[in-house]
Amino acid sequence: MKIGLQLLSNVKQSGELELSLQSVEVPSPQAGFVVVKMEASPINPSDMWPLFGPADLTKAELEFSDERKALTAPIHESVIGMMQSRFDQPLPVGNEGAGTVVEAGEGAEHLMGKVVGLSSGNSYSEYVCVPAQVCLPLHDGTTAMEGASSFVNPLTALGMVETMKLEGHSALVHTAAASNLGQMLNKICIADGVALVNIVRSEEQANILKEIGATHIVDSSSDSYHRDLVAAIDATGATLAFDAIGGGKTASDILGAMERVLSKDAVGLNTYGSETLKQVYLYGGLDMSPTALHRSYGMVWAVGGWLLPHFLKRVGFEKAGELQKRVADEIKTTFASNFTQELSFEEAMTPANIAKYVAKKTGEKYLINPSA
Repeated sequence: MKIGLQLLSNVKQSGELELSLQSVEVPSPQAGFVVVKMEASPINPSDMWPLFGPADLTKAELEFSDERKALTAPIHESVIGMMQSRFDQPLPVGNEGAGTVVEAGEGAEHLMGKVVGLSSGNSYSEYVCVPAQVCLPLHDGTTAMEGASSFVNPLTALGMVETMKLEGHSALVHTAAASNLGQMLNKICIADGVALVNIVRSEEQANILKEIGATHIVDSSSDSYHRDLVAAIDATGATLAFDAIGGGKTASDILGAMERVLSKDAVGLNTYGSETLKQVYLYGGLDMSPTALHRSYGMVWAVGGWLLPHFLKRVGFEKAGELQKRVADEIKTTFASNFTQELSFEEAMTPANIAKYVAKKTGEKYLINPSA
């Protein structure tokens, strides 16, 4: 049995967050399991809440000594109650990562020595013991860093296109479109011939997408934003959107633009708007304020949530395997990720570095190397 370091997040009932680095036992793999030495684990937006919850990180303090390795920060009193299910439980963190298989149980010997990507929920660890079926074997010559982001963003981007097909739409709208995920989605849509409307919030972000061949780009900071959004949706016929922002009126703006396009040729009484479904899925929370819906888009519309695990259950094991194979085949092209900085455990727990990666700036992506 191995001993390895692991990051654990603990929301204490006393009103304090503790993010600690602790030595934990790594079990020997049973049949169908492997032990992976983790070498690269990205810090995704979806990791922020498990890591820090509603802690006030401006007051965070780090102690990193032989006796204790922990970051502590107070939790805002107004939200401590909503964290009750997590009270006083040190929980592992880290949605995904990649590393080398160093032990294999019966039936999983074919993975021994392979570099694999995985989604485990505890990837901020030196070693993880996981079922072999959750591992994505990467092609020879692919490094752990190249395969670190082989699950969350690639499968989310592919899942958006597959959801479009499953639900009978023909084009997409995507917000926060210059993100790492957004760039992957553009490459998929260009390769597969899918029309995509990209909503960004600056000219700089628009230029990022232009460089990879994006066609329909709408800048929400522009005075002509609403006109441009209607024009792009008119050009593509998009009736499905995925919104990473969540808060504010972005979803409402998209629905309104869709309805304007769908009803542009209406004649006579049009009390309830078009009969075509306009759907916006919220899949992120970059803006945690309430979602504001100004209902100017008839009665055939929907706003809901979309999560990758739910999508994968919906399409089943065989389809998920097909999507994962495409990720492995295109990990250095379509699904390539560039990282701003590689961090050790101590560096990832340092308040100055935390301030950088929790900002979630476009074009910046950070990576923890548990073996550093």
